[in-house]
Amino acid sequence: MDNKKIEKLTQVLQKLNQEGVTEALRKEALDIVANISPIELSIAEQNLIEKGMNPQDLRHLCDIHMEVLKDELDKIKTKIEPGHVVHTLIAEHDKILEFLTQLEEINFKIQKSESYDNALEQIEALKTVTFNILDAENHHQREEKVLFTEMEDRQITGPTRIMRMEHEDLRSKKEFLKVAAEEASNSNFNEFKEKVDDTSKYIIFNLRDHIFKENYILYPTAIEAIQGKETWQDMKRRCDEIGYCGFTPEV
Repeated sequence: MDNKKIEKLTQVLQKLNQEGVTEALRKEALDIVANISPIELSIAEQNLIEKGMNPQDLRHLCDIHMEVLKDELDKIKTKIEPGHVVHTLIAEHDKILEFLTQLEEINFKIQKSESYDNALEQIEALKTVTFNILDAENHHQREEKVLFTEMEDRQITGPTRIMRMEHEDLRSKKEFLKVAAEEASNSNFNEFKEKVDDTSKYIIFNLRDHIFKENYILYPTAIEAIQGKETWQDMKRRCDEIGYCGFTPEV
């Protein structure tokens, strides 16, 4: 690993956080990221956390290196087969992204409704899509208890710390949306609409961002860092013990 590259990227990420995204800084970061591996990128983020930066401040720095990593998912898929731990996680992400698109459409229609009675069909659809999004819990548990643990055993702790924090944050928002949908009939309709609008948009934006970071940063790092067929087979066994989601594609 090139420590000079990591240190240079660390410095640029600090500047981005302190000064904001200027065109000059953006170009500097893109030039570095184009020649840095996912695991080196993760170490740079980890360096910032160890220097005292709040992990939340890192969540908004990802756009810079996402531009360079947008083809990384296709590269991963050429390295792994259906049934592989990461292959399954990526396939589940595809389904979750579909649910988020549905949520976006449902929320749009609810916001256009003038009364509870006019929104009954959409409220039922909201309950269904919220159930599906909450059904991702086993996906998160497999990440946290198997994939993240293996990465942390290899001293990669920065990215996993951020992902765990985001899981917890999103979990509470999803539960809040579920309760709002279930209690719609007993709520002031305008207040209900506002709750649904605010929470749906938060979930849609942040969960899409979360999935993007896992697909394009965390998973490539894991593939690079965790070596050995037997290790991945053992991870698959532990994932099987945790279980899967109702929407997990069959392989």
